[in-house]
Amino acid sequence: MELFRIHKTIPFMKYSKILNAISFISFFIAIGLLAVRGLTFSIEFTGGLVMEVNYPDAVPVQELRVDLEKATGGEVQVVNFGTARDAQIRLPLKGNKTSAQMSEEVMKVIHEKVPEAQLRRTEFVGPQVGEELATDGLTALLLVIVGIMIYLAFRFEWKFAVAAIIANMHDVFLVLGVFSLFQWEFSLPVLAAVLAVLGYSVNESVIIFDRCRECFRKIRKGTPVEIVDTAITQTISRTVITHSSTLMVTLSMFFFGGPALHYFALALTIGILLGVYSSVFVSAAIALYLGVKREDLVKKVRKDEISDMVP
Repeated sequence: MELFRIHKTIPFMKYSKILNAISFISFFIAIGLLAVRGLTFSIEFTGGLVMEVNYPDAVPVQELRVDLEKATGGEVQVVNFGTARDAQIRLPLKGNKTSAQMSEEVMKVIHEKVPEAQLRRTEFVGPQVGEELATDGLTALLLVIVGIMIYLAFRFEWKFAVAAIIANMHDVFLVLGVFSLFQWEFSLPVLAAVLAVLGYSVNESVIIFDRCRECFRKIRKGTPVEIVDTAITQTISRTVITHSSTLMVTLSMFFFGGPALHYFALALTIGILLGVYSSVFVSAAIALYLGVKREDLVKKVRKDEISDMVP
């Protein structure tokens, strides 16, 4: 499916060195931010209080969040849970206060406006659980990376595999760097979004690399740079359709999904934009830097095989 077709090859690789220099600097800035500022982990990682409250009518989520943040002096998550009349409240413990004391404070604020509200459940998420989640999340991230490396190594020539992995790391660390820079909350949904960005980015690289392999086989006299530019140009229409559709979904979640999906959608949106950029200007450029050429992708036919083919 194509919305348009470009008949003149666009020289993408002409600008790769400048953009790669910017990417290189941005990558190390992101690592520096993560090392110095770190991430603002949610209570799933740091420990805190989870409460479920039932209202007689629909929960005024935004109003409740503002009231609780004023009362507790910290960031509070309030989302609908199950039905519009049920709310799930997440907040970190403050100072030497116990979970019971924090729970009483929260219910006191709620009962000032809605005396009929009922506390259904209170659960304390300890730091040990948070440590396990952080470890499991990091393990999942590493396993995804290893799986992608194995997949690309078997499907493509090793130079393409290395280029795709570097591009994926570029996307992941820049997403994490942005969250570190603005100190946005890093929660389990955001971790899921980061893992999704990995898969999304490698999919875009595979599409371009597949077309590169086809062009290397069909175009006999073109240089590697010309062939890569041709391959990227031929996939532009597909890229526009795919990523426009995906961005429509993530932006809809961002603007209309409420606080529960806010940072999840934000991480996905940033990751998708970075995935398109890195697949074109990072992975393809690195494959060229590594010296990919036609002989790497087109299998040579031995003389004995030719004689067997001739009747």
